[in-house]
Amino acid sequence: MNAANKLKVFVVDDEAPARRKIVRFLARDGGVELAGEAANGTAAVPAIQAARPDLVFLDVQMPGMDGFDVIRALEAGPLPRVVFVTAHDEYAIQAFEVHAFGYLLKPFDQARFARVLNHAKEQVAKDQGNGSQLRQLLAEVQKRQQIPPRLLVQQKDRAFFLPLARIDWAESERNYLKVHVGGEVYSIRGTIDTLEDKLDPAQFLRLNRSSLVRMDFIREMQNWFHGEYKVVLQSGATLTWTRRYVGKRPDLLGFRH
Repeated sequence: MNAANKLKVFVVDDEAPARRKIVRFLARDGGVELAGEAANGTAAVPAIQAARPDLVFLDVQMPGMDGFDVIRALEAGPLPRVVFVTAHDEYAIQAFEVHAFGYLLKPFDQARFARVLNHAKEQVAKDQGNGSQLRQLLAEVQKRQQIPPRLLVQQKDRAFFLPLARIDWAESERNYLKVHVGGEVYSIRGTIDTLEDKLDPAQFLRLNRSSLVRMDFIREMQNWFHGEYKVVLQSGATLTWTRRYVGKRPDLLGFRH
C-alpha cells in the first residue's frame, strides 16, 4: 500500500465507456487513488511500470496486445495484483477461478465491482503477491494457444484433419457432434462445450446448449420472444439464440458498459 494508505489503482480497457465506468466507481471509494489509465496494452505497459500501482483492472480482450500480453511484458519487474475484466471468455473465467484471480464479467454493476475491489484491498493489505499465480496462469494460456486448430475426423476406413476455421456450424447429438462444413456433415465423438473451448470466440458464437456457429455463416438474425433471436444461416437452417447465451455475448449487441 502506498504511503497515503490509499490503494493505487490503474485501469486498462480499450473501450472508453468501460474505462470511464471503472474510474467512476473507483471515485466513489475514498480508500483508492487512480494511478492512471490506458486505452491499449502498448500504452499500458510503460505507464504501469512508471506508476507502480498496487492493483490493475485489466481488460482481457484488446486488439493487438491483449491483457495476457500485458502481463508477459511486465514479468521482468514487480507485478501488481490484477483484476481481469472480460466480456465473455468462459475459458479465461475458468482459468481465473482455478488460479484464484478476481475478475469482472461485463456488464457489471456497482455491487459486483465493490465486492471485487474490497477483496483486492484485503489481499494487498495482507501483502499477498500473486506473481507465481500469474505465471501459472500465463503458462496455462500459452498451452491453450498452442493447441493445433484442427479436429481429427474419422469416417469408416479413412481419417483426416479438419481446420477449425472451415466449420460452418455444429450441433450436439448425445455424445457426438454433427459438424457442418459446406455441404458435408461429419459426426465426431465429443461435446459442444469441448468444441467451443477450441474455437476462437471472435469468430464463433455459441447459440444455445446444443449448437454454435461461425459468425460469418449467419445470414440474418430476427428478434424473437423474451430477448431471444432466430438465427438464419447461409444454408437456410434456422437456429435459436437463447436468452442465456445472448447474455454471455453482450459485446456483439452493443450492451457493453
